Amino acid sequence: MKNVIQSISLDRLIAHPDNPNRMSKGNFSKLVRNIERTSLYEPLTVRRHGENFQIINGHHRLEALKKLGYAAAECVVWDVDDEHVDILLATLNRHCGSDILDKKLILLRRLNEKMQVRELSRLLPLTGKQIERLANLKLPALPVKAGGMCFAVPLVFFVNESQQRIIEEALSKAQGTEKEKTKAQRRSEALTKIAEKYLK
Repeated sequence: MKNVIQSISLDRLIAHPDNPNRMSKGNFSKLVRNIERTSLYEPLTVRRHGENFQIINGHHRLEALKKLGYAAAECVVWDVDDEHVDILLATLNRHCGSDILDKKLILLRRLNEKMQVRELSRLLPLTGKQIERLANLKLPALPVKAGGMCFAVPLVFFVNESQQRIIEEALSKAQGTEKEKTKAQRRSEALTKIAEKYLK
């Protein structure tokens, strides 16, 4: 497979019928705005399919380019068989790392110096409130201690809408109902309980 970028007419690009990846309307709108604003996007990954090209990775980018009136898309053409394509479809959209929070905060603050939160929320996969909270977040270098007791350590991670629904449902089933505990305490205990079950 040679990663040579080619410009291919949009009418020659066809979606793979078994593409499992879905994007929310909100995130799709942000993708469109990002491409419209910068004219930059990651090249689509495709394979030859008769006289046309079948998309392996980049279905939403194709729809965004169509919406913006593009005539062609930058693509990388891979020579792969059906089995390899199935593996790629199942993995390409799932091979993502996680944010290093302090570096994410630096990026958000730097962007916020040039753009208002409202504008950022139209471009990033975060709401305005999430951006404000993160931009103002102060992280302690180590857990704070007072009188020999250790306070809670913040645990921050980002999930998509589908993952959030699953996590919220699991937390609601796992958390107790002790009235003397705060909601945050009950949720942290529920998350620990779920993690312990996984480790067993």
